[in-house]
Amino acid sequence: MSREQGFFPRFANWSATAAGRPLTFTLAAAVVAGWAISGPVFGFSDTWQLVINTGTTIVTFLMVFLIQNTQNRDGEAMQVKLDELIRSIEGAQNALLDLEALDVKDLDGFRDDYQRLAREARRGNDGVAVDGRPSAP
Repeated sequence: MSREQGFFPRFANWSATAAGRPLTFTLAAAVVAGWAISGPVFGFSDTWQLVINTGTTIVTFLMVFLIQNTQNRDGEAMQVKLDELIRSIEGAQNALLDLEALDVKDLDGFRDDYQRLAREARRGNDGVAVDGRPSAP
């Protein structure tokens, strides 16, 4: 398997990492502070307000796509790792592999089954919950 990535994934990773650093926050806060301090110089004009509104909108718009790209890849990698854990554990239900590809109705069925199993496990064999509290019916 190749560990090489295309330009956009590398750029998205770099951008997401850079955006989460304290220095980046400090620089952004300094820009906002500089803009606020310049308010009296520009008479708090509509153009002065438009500058910060436009700048923050553009940055936010672009960051949404960069961060979503990194989250999508992280999520896919996590699913593959979980699938491998399920596959490698003896007695695990291989039907749970690739669960994220199922529709909501099928996922609800699996969730309901596991919630039922959890309720039964909490009740224990003698009607007392595992934590010592009386079990609910």
